[in-house]
Amino acid sequence: MVKVYSIHNCPWCDKVKKYLKSKNVEFAEHNIEDNSADADACYKLTGDTAVPVITADDKEYVLGFDKAKLDVLLGL
Repeated sequence: MVKVYSIHNCPWCDKVKKYLKSKNVEFAEHNIEDNSADADACYKLTGDTAVPVITADDKEYVLGFDKAKLDVLLGL
């Protein structure tokens, strides 16, 4: 399952979600402002609270909106 860690009013988060939808990639959004467990999981994964963070396996991740890296991570 693909996860997108995000916050409210984040244009880069919105771009990532729009891109994933355009590629028909199902994902679960985890808003780190709304859920402290999601914030902790994001920090544990990256060592930071910068978003968006996209992961497919909870080990490898892409920070920010980088189409090339997203395509590699997701096998697109």
